[in-house]
Amino acid sequence: MTRITIFPLPGAVLYPGLQLPLHIFEPRYRAMVGDALVRDRLIGMIQPQRAQEGAPLFAMGCLGRIGEVEAMEDGRYNIILEGQARFRVLRELDVTTPFRQVEAEILAEPEDEALSPVERAGFEREARRFADAQGYSVDWDEVNRLDDVSLINGVAQIAPFDPAAKQALLETPDLASRCELLIQLMQFFGRHLDGDDEDGVTLQ
Repeated sequence: MTRITIFPLPGAVLYPGLQLPLHIFEPRYRAMVGDALVRDRLIGMIQPQRAQEGAPLFAMGCLGRIGEVEAMEDGRYNIILEGQARFRVLRELDVTTPFRQVEAEILAEPEDEALSPVERAGFEREARRFADAQGYSVDWDEVNRLDDVSLINGVAQIAPFDPAAKQALLETPDLASRCELLIQLMQFFGRHLDGDDEDGVTLQ
């Protein structure tokens, strides 16, 4: 069990091995970053279940280590958080700090994960379809050079899905399952766009 300082932010997820740029401006989160910098540089990214103060947390987040940091004269920070490992919340702690803390279990990540050639080809085919429908400009030569883990987790981290969908992706136990869910979400999202659903896509 590990004590983790958390940054609850709707729609923001982090994966092990990836980076997340953050602009820190609220006083309590400036205090959080300042505390982390003098202690262990670790912050847990996790989504709240609702976008309101003190909302319950989702069950899983990702521990990040502060890499690059830019401290501004007015107390704000620009930081790059580097994903270390996913964690499961066991309980929220009663603390006097302005930022929230939890007791969590750090999860061991599967090693040497890879997709089959059929899985990789199926994902890239759906991703091209999705990118074209969204009007995204993608360097597919660069995509082809990515390893399977960087590709799937990278898309899962930046995809324009709602918080519940992003959380479902984070909580998948392995790469193949995350790839399959991503394909389903891209198809689901595309169908909603075709139907001119102004409320967007949601799994809630």
